[in-house]
Amino acid sequence: MFALFGKKDAGLVGVDIGSSFVKLVALTDHSGQFTLDGYAVVPVPPAAVIDGNVQDVAQVSEAVERAAKVAGTNLKKVVVAVPSSAVISKSLTINDSFTEIELEEQVKLEADQFIPYPLDEVAIDFEVKGVSEHNADFNDILVVACRRSDVEMREDAINGAGLKCDVVDVDTYAVERAFAQLENNTDSDELVGIVDVGAATLTLNVFRNGQIVYNREQAFGGNELTNSIHQHYGIPLGEVEQKLRQGELNTEIQQLFVLPFRGNVAQQVSRALQFFYSSGVHSELSRLYVMGGTAAIDGIAEQIEQEIGVATLTANPFQQMKVSSKISSEKLAADASSLVKACGLAMRPVGE
Repeated sequence: MFALFGKKDAGLVGVDIGSSFVKLVALTDHSGQFTLDGYAVVPVPPAAVIDGNVQDVAQVSEAVERAAKVAGTNLKKVVVAVPSSAVISKSLTINDSFTEIELEEQVKLEADQFIPYPLDEVAIDFEVKGVSEHNADFNDILVVACRRSDVEMREDAINGAGLKCDVVDVDTYAVERAFAQLENNTDSDELVGIVDVGAATLTLNVFRNGQIVYNREQAFGGNELTNSIHQHYGIPLGEVEQKLRQGELNTEIQQLFVLPFRGNVAQQVSRALQFFYSSGVHSELSRLYVMGGTAAIDGIAEQIEQEIGVATLTANPFQQMKVSSKISSEKLAADASSLVKACGLAMRPVGE
């Protein structure tokens, strides 16, 4: 069993392990008011993480350790996430007469029917969501499972950095949590989208009443831009990514590569929305947030809005939070869109 629904102290560190960067956010929670104590965005070596899978634990550990030092946090307990693409989740309805131990065994028995791996290779956790609306003698139970190796590689990477992996979460749950920092009213029936443009994938999540009602991932990301610039000019990939995040690429590169890529992102977002609208009877989005490292490209939200005809904003989960005085507000504004997932990981409520 892995601690998907573990307990949270007053302060946690969220670590988002991506294929290009480790993003770390340290939050403290004082009576429901979050304070950003520190954060860091640190590159990971190429091939250390591929398709969301940790390939080199030592290199990822080193990146996490550097990130903790840059963030300057004393917090040690970490929440990390497995990608939703690596997770199998299912809602079950089980009789409420089982004791806690019996319920765990019953969940395993039922999970064995829909998990395509031997149970000894799988990490499973579950949460009782409440009494079934169809039968008062049964409970609705959310079961979440993934390959045990996916969990253990992340635990080893965090623990190897001198921190303590307290909880292994799922990235979509982290985005749901962070959504509450973007929207003042999460109980609205409006459809609100968040598009995450990462290094290798573009993911669209659509929310209603604060919950994800649609999720789709497609192969497209910022690596296309950074690789093109690297190949054309010979600039090291890490330097390209840093200059891109900080808006320091020269005018020629902006014109030849960044602006065309920005248009390509807008087209890919439009394509993702077309899949969403064709998936069922849906009204149009009320607005769209853009997150991920690529969201820092100047003018990208405006170009997406022009392409799709929906109000588009750059995601900043820290706008409603207190922020430590040691953090540069200008730098945070540039980095905030890439920290949404790490922020959501660090926001796990007490008692979950």
